[in-house]
Amino acid sequence: MTGYAKEFGLNWHTLLACAIGMSLGSAVSHYTMNLLGPAMLKEFGWSRADFALIGSITLLTMPLIPLAGRFTDRFGSRVAAMVGFTVVPLGFIAYTFMSGSIVQFFAIYLVQHIFGVLTTTLVFARVIVERFDAARGMALSLLMTGPPLVAAIAVPLLGRLIREHGWRSGWLTLAALSAMAGIIAITVMGRSANKARPARHEVHLGMGEFLALLRHPAFLLLVGGMILVNLPQVFVSSQMVLVVQESGVSEMLAAWMISFYSIGVIIGRFGTGLALDRVPARAVALATLAIPAIGYLVLYSTLTATCVLVGAVLIIGLAQGAEGDIGSFLVSRKFRMKNFSLLQSFVTASIGLGSAMGSLFMSFTLRRTESYDSFLMLAAVTTVIGAVLIYLAARAPTVSDGPIEPEQGVFE
Repeated sequence: MTGYAKEFGLNWHTLLACAIGMSLGSAVSHYTMNLLGPAMLKEFGWSRADFALIGSITLLTMPLIPLAGRFTDRFGSRVAAMVGFTVVPLGFIAYTFMSGSIVQFFAIYLVQHIFGVLTTTLVFARVIVERFDAARGMALSLLMTGPPLVAAIAVPLLGRLIREHGWRSGWLTLAALSAMAGIIAITVMGRSANKARPARHEVHLGMGEFLALLRHPAFLLLVGGMILVNLPQVFVSSQMVLVVQESGVSEMLAAWMISFYSIGVIIGRFGTGLALDRVPARAVALATLAIPAIGYLVLYSTLTATCVLVGAVLIIGLAQGAEGDIGSFLVSRKFRMKNFSLLQSFVTASIGLGSAMGSLFMSFTLRRTESYDSFLMLAAVTTVIGAVLIYLAARAPTVSDGPIEPEQGVFE
């Protein structure tokens, strides 16, 4: 048995459990908000411009993400996941008690996502990179294929549930599924943990080392690229259905568009995982992350044929499937494992910053023009520039495994 196959043979159950946890943690909102959001807009009378501000809430959570990363490095993925999967299902339940104020909605979303980051790649990618080496790219790909795969299957069913029983039933269903997924992931992580908790000196992070990490070219380029390629996140997470409906697509077909998008994400992640284990990461980054610019330009155009719109959504999904894999892969290959979750937290924060910036710009342009055109053009441009920056990050030198400085620790 080759090392590639052996890693999957030994760790498939851990990979499966982590994928289940990833699928039904905080990430599930990325796919379901497109369905639940319009239903709440209709009932409460919120404006599209106000609802578009949802992406900007991550600006408030970003300063806390590195703390979550350091928490995971010090106390382990299992403890971190316990915290995350306690808060996320409670947040879904809290949505059902809203009285109609969008501020109330934003407050619940904020609290849920402060702790929800502990149900994302910050936690689960660390588990995977500790157990996979030769097959790391494919393992990360399969891990991150979980959320879009679940979405492709569940979103049409959730849409039907919302139409028949209301959006509150949708949130309660997500709460139950998230809680069950958390129990599965935490249980399997505990049983498969084959390493003792590291000694304190092994997780020590000196101030000099910390500042050197923040100045490293690979870190700066990766973070900058992630900000730019994720600027359109608010569009794909909460506005896509509204955009295609403006092009004449029916409500039912618009819901299926989310499944088409999810299929694109699955294809993108699977292809990226195969490529990362066989092709230089810089080539994979440049070839995949610039692709969605084509989809944004198609949606910007006057083309309204259903097949063309489906193609555009699929193309956008292809790169959305690549960026998470490439980010985690580069962090694991360019930096020391003891700092993985901390550095992954900065990548996660950069994704949130990009999404927040895009959300603010979209809200501004919608108030002024009632059109998505300006945002779609911006999305096409920043996506290409971001892909180039991540390509350069992959070419940057790797952090050496030199000794740790005996100085006061950071985040301790």
